[in-house]
Amino acid sequence: MTTPLADRFGRVATDLRVSLTDRCNLRCNYCMPAEGLDWLPTDQTLTDDEVVRLITIGVEKLGVREVRFTGGEPLLRRGLVDIVGRTHALGVETSLTTNALGLTRTAQALADAGLDRINASIDTVRAETFHTITRRDRLKDVVEGLEAAKAAGLGPIKLNAVLLRGTNDDQAAELLRWAVEHGYELRFIEQMPLDAQHDWSRTEMVTADEIYAQLTAEFVLTPHGEPRGSAPAELFDVDGGPSTVGIIASVTRPFCGDCDRVRLTADGQVRNCLFAREESDLRTALRSGATDQEIAERWVIAMLGKRAGHGIDDVTFLQPDRPMSAIGG
Repeated sequence: MTTPLADRFGRVATDLRVSLTDRCNLRCNYCMPAEGLDWLPTDQTLTDDEVVRLITIGVEKLGVREVRFTGGEPLLRRGLVDIVGRTHALGVETSLTTNALGLTRTAQALADAGLDRINASIDTVRAETFHTITRRDRLKDVVEGLEAAKAAGLGPIKLNAVLLRGTNDDQAAELLRWAVEHGYELRFIEQMPLDAQHDWSRTEMVTADEIYAQLTAEFVLTPHGEPRGSAPAELFDVDGGPSTVGIIASVTRPFCGDCDRVRLTADGQVRNCLFAREESDLRTALRSGATDQEIAERWVIAMLGKRAGHGIDDVTFLQPDRPMSAIGG
């Protein structure tokens, strides 16, 4: 018998995002400073067995049906393939959010372990712009990683892109054209206030409406027929299909009322919302000898504190202390 991860507003979390590390091999300027961050000490990070135990509790006791591994950059986790394989054995859908660096070495092993698909971040297909955003000259490696993932059958491959004012805000159509040519599903995401530097500004953010206007200047976009449900993207057919493009208006048109996600950080904290100011500690319970049932009960209680929405438009909104790299997408 399972107990659903329900909140006070009738939402039930079935999609678990598991951060496997806060470390990353890029330094995207909308996420962290050039010098990086103070990474979690190894003894604070969950072990592979601890990660799998919490996922198992989520699946067998709390009704989790999808597990997505995130970071930082999850490909930096040495035990990733084993964790994926053990999670796949639980009978749930497994996916990975990655920057695609390292996929040339790991894509086939991940597919063999049971990974279903990947989401990859790529904000430009211009090498110079990629270097400006990520502070690394690695676009070629990203493209090759995506090709390796496709060859391994890790599809559909979805790409996530953030447009930044004055950097790549004129490249939406170019990026979509490239994604269509390569058979990838592109999603544009409004930049959210999750940077370590706390430099995010709503007035500088490229909005969903601006992205739509850029795309419709060069493509015919028609609403995709499938219902949106809990999926965050407004989906459109490109020039009649079959290719699609999504626009995720996380800030200007929030979809909190349909949220079905819960997050587990690399150090074993439950976050019931991406923008939560509080966390619930499962690592201490794990390491203090708590039973699976006791841990499940803690998790259920953690979900009861979930707010109705992220509150970015509220004058009292405070950005989370942890940046995206330490939360997991």
